[in-house]
Amino acid sequence: MGGRQPRFSSRDTLLDAAPSATLDLHGLSALEARAAVAAFLRGRPGGAVLHVITGKGRGSAGSPVLRSMVSGMLKGELAPMVADWSLDASDGGFRLKLR
Repeated sequence: MGGRQPRFSSRDTLLDAAPSATLDLHGLSALEARAAVAAFLRGRPGGAVLHVITGKGRGSAGSPVLRSMVSGMLKGELAPMVADWSLDASDGGFRLKLR
């Protein structure tokens, strides 16, 4: 399952589900954001829908950092914890559902 891409569908129930918690990564460094995302997912119940806001990277010096970092985490080390994930409707974050 590693390396899979998020689903994009107008009928995606993940995008319609109300998140039980939201984590906003604005203002964090990549290192701080990596630790915050991992801690945010730990201890949450299976089936929980979460929203991780990365922003679109317009405030980054150079290219956007957080969105690609979180995407990499979802494809890699967090894949065993996450049943499904998708970019949110604004492309400024991710919606995910835990296993």
